[in-house]
Amino acid sequence: MTTVYDIPADMLIRQVAEELKKNPQIQPPDWAAFAKTGAHKEMPPENDDWWYVRAAAVFRRIYTDGPVGIQRMRSAYGGALNRGSAPNRFKRGSGSIVRKIFQQLEAAGYVAHGVGGRTVTPAGRSFLDNVANGLKPEAATTAPGLAKY
Repeated sequence: MTTVYDIPADMLIRQVAEELKKNPQIQPPDWAAFAKTGAHKEMPPENDDWWYVRAAAVFRRIYTDGPVGIQRMRSAYGGALNRGSAPNRFKRGSGSIVRKIFQQLEAAGYVAHGVGGRTVTPAGRSFLDNVANGLKPEAATTAPGLAKY
């Protein structure tokens, strides 16, 4: 069966975001429309569905890199802070966004909190693998090397 590792990340994240929109447990907080994604950003995201896209990306990272904690995810979504004429400096991404997404994925039953950070539950692994399996024909047409899966 096709797994998350067999499908390009951009295709998988897009489809998982669409599936997470259907889950009532995954909802952006009221403040999400105004929040920046980190101290290194100047403006909030332009995409209206950015919460679901970030949740899908975090979910995929937990699957591939787990167990992971909030600090590691903050580092993954950080970037260079423009300090004017001074050299740029790395700043981690928003911890509140990552924390809320972790909590929502836990409430949905996709992620569990354990020693060393969050890990994907069997239900979460099944969810992601089923989405990946559904994307197999589309992935095979865009990337011919994936046809063998």
